[in-house]
Amino acid sequence: METTTVNTLTKAKWTLDPTHSELAFKVRHMMITNVKGEFRNFDANIESDGHFTKSSIDVTIDATSIFTNEDKRDNHLKSADFFDVENHPTLSFQGKSFKKIDNDEYKLIGILTIKGVSKEVELDVEFGGINKDPWGNEKVGFSVNGKIKRTDFGLNWNAALETGGVLVSEEVKISAEVQFVKQA
Repeated sequence: METTTVNTLTKAKWTLDPTHSELAFKVRHMMITNVKGEFRNFDANIESDGHFTKSSIDVTIDATSIFTNEDKRDNHLKSADFFDVENHPTLSFQGKSFKKIDNDEYKLIGILTIKGVSKEVELDVEFGGINKDPWGNEKVGFSVNGKIKRTDFGLNWNAALETGGVLVSEEVKISAEVQFVKQA
């Protein structure tokens, strides 16, 4: 009699390790330099099939936690000119697909919602690997990069420069270093 072995992957839940994660952005200012910022408070969860290609990915970002190292700019970014945190206190991302491109390179496609506007975005992801920390917790890490057009999300404020061009570019570069802990 022949025995057949069935290899089943069980769903695993991974929660963000906020002490080892960051979510940053940079925007061209006056067409000559980049201004960097970050969201200091965000949460993310992954439910994976073991290979992450069939995962649900949910991210919630506290818009009030924006930080650019300049209080006046941060307050302006929180205003109705940009994130309107009084009416839209969070940003969100829901992953739709996570496709392996090559070795540790993936494409993450999902719906990003900013200021009540939802659009599909594509992000480049580098899988950093899985390892156990000294306390026996299984962890996984990813580096995420992408670009969005801020006016697609109603972040329209700008000012013309005397010499031509604009004060704030359309393109926003997003980068994240995220580490997750496997839940028992």
